Parts: sequence; structure tokens; C-alpha cells
Amino acid sequence: MKELYFMENIKPLYTDKMLEAKRRADNLVKPVGSLGKLEDMAIRLAGITGALNNYVDKKAIVIMCSDNGVCEEGVASAPQIVTATQTINFLKGITGVGVLARHNSCDLKVVDIGIKEDITHKSLINCKIRKGTSNIAKGEAMTREEAVKAIKIGFDLVYKLKKEGYKLIGTGEMGIGNTTSSSSVLMSLTGCSIDKAVGRGAGLTDEGMKKKFLVINQILEVNKPKAEDPIEVLHKVGGFDIAGLVGVYLGAASCRLPVVIDGFISAIAALLAYRIEPLSKEFMFPSHISLEKGYSLIMEQLGLEPILDLGMRLGEGSGCPIAFNIIEAATRVMNEMATFEEGNVDLENYKGLWENKS
Repeated sequence: MKELYFMENIKPLYTDKMLEAKRRADNLVKPVGSLGKLEDMAIRLAGITGALNNYVDKKAIVIMCSDNGVCEEGVASAPQIVTATQTINFLKGITGVGVLARHNSCDLKVVDIGIKEDITHKSLINCKIRKGTSNIAKGEAMTREEAVKAIKIGFDLVYKLKKEGYKLIGTGEMGIGNTTSSSSVLMSLTGCSIDKAVGRGAGLTDEGMKKKFLVINQILEVNKPKAEDPIEVLHKVGGFDIAGLVGVYLGAASCRLPVVIDGFISAIAALLAYRIEPLSKEFMFPSHISLEKGYSLIMEQLGLEPILDLGMRLGEGSGCPIAFNIIEAATRVMNEMATFEEGNVDLENYKGLWENKS
């Protein structure tokens, strides 16, 4: 896609380095494969960075915040002002993701990419495109040019974070009504039925769900996005927060940083990034199984398996700091465990002991 000229240098994983990492993992003082997914993560990290030993001591979660014009249709259980209120609370560190990020020693990068209200804070990254998307029940969310601009914002931010020494990136979002846009994107990309794509979001009633179903059917009828053109899907029925996160995933792939997917909205952005550039999924690590409908379908589309299952569905990026801890554990295994030779363990005798216990 010529309009995304800035992502042309995305390359595959370093398979030679992954083979080297696999050889080391197989020779650590343990039965082969006994640390399961931790070994898989360490091997893929080697493929991402080109280094056998990786350190993820500096971590950040990028939270894209934006409002959605479709809130006019009454599809959300919370008032739209909550987008601005929670954005301020992110900056104060008093939200779910704020507490978990602090607990796991990672930073929050809070971005205003399209909040309806104007917020001033020394730590806010102000990249506002405009004050929310248009009402997608009546027409397209944004222009194609705005969608590309939003993608570029996320892309450039990841490059800036890499220059600042960050080694691991997470994704989060805030935007009342964004499960409606996300479900519309999912149905447009996959052709799935509405019952597989639409959940209760922040807590809709049964009556609210009926309304949401009707509105999403209207959204797709009005906009008719083409699945084969993911940028068209994004600009017609997506959101600025989603578009910014698409850029984060593409940026992570371009500058070879591992990036962690949070919940449903973050996952739909990951699916869009994958449809734009399939290689981008090699740099993604899903944090947790979201209970929001549509999430499991997205994971099937990506061919990825989440790290955790904690019954979470908060969003905000809240799954990322917990997953960061697991990914860091994978790096410690590769970096600090001894091989049989380094630990002066007789491999043949060890194998015999293991087989006797099996």
C-alpha cells in the first residue's frame, strides 16, 4: 500500500537466530521443552531482535484515547464524557492499568488522538486529529487520509520509544463506544455473524444489546466496507484509537520490538495490522483471553494464543503489564539458566535419570 510508505522495511524474523536460541533452550539443564511456552517466547524474541540474550527492563504501554461519534445512537452504557475522565485518571495512575503498570514497573504513554474534550496535562501526548470520529451509523468514521495519519502517529511513537530505550511495548485504549466500532470492523474483515462479533462492552443491558445489534447492522449497510481493503474498513467503520494502535503494531514490527496485545479493541487493531502487513503478527504477543465476544475469533484469524486466562475484560491495556512479567521470565530463562556443560551435568546420566522417572 503506497500510502503506508513508512512501513516498507518490515522484515521476517531472524530464523538463524531462532535456531540458535532453540539449540540453547534444548541444552539448558532441564528436560527438552519442559518450560513450554516460556521457551517458545524466548526463541521468538531472538527472532525479533536478532539477539540470543534479550532484556526487557524498560517497558511501556501505549494507550490511544479517542471518542466515537456513534455514541449518538445510544450504543454505550457509559456517558461519552468518561473517555476524557478516564484519560485523566490514566495520567494520575489510578486506573486498573495504572495500578498494574506501576506494580510491574512499566510506563504509561497516554495519547489524545481524538478525544472530544480538550485535556491539558504535562504527561499527555497530544496528537488529536479531531474531536472524535463521525457517527458511523450515518456515514464513514473518518477520511482515508485521517486513517493513514492516525496510523502514522502510532508508528512514529513506537520509533520514538525505541530511541528512548524501551524494549517491550503494550497496547491499550480508551473510547466510549469503541466496542461498536471494533465489532463493525471484525464483521467487515471476516464476514462473521453479528452474534459472534458483538458483546456487552462495558455492561449493556439486554435492551441495550438489541439496540447495538440494530445500529451495527445499519453501520454495515450504510458504509459497505470492502474486506480486501483494510484501510477502507478502518476509515469507514473504525476509530482513531484503533487506527493509532494499528500504527503501534506496524511500528513495532518495523523497528523490531515485541508488542503485547491487550483485549478486544487492541486485538481488532492487531488484526487490521496483520491484514495490512502479515509479517506484523510475528512481533505480537496476546496478553490474555478477553471475555468480550469476538476476541477468540480474532485470535483464530491471527493464529496466536494468549498467554493468560484470568477472566479479564477491562481493556485499557490492563492485561499487558501482567503479560510483561511472563515475557520477562522467558528472557531470564534464556539468559540465566545454565546449559548441561555450564552446569557440569553429565548429559547421559541425566537422561537416564529422567527416563527412569518418566
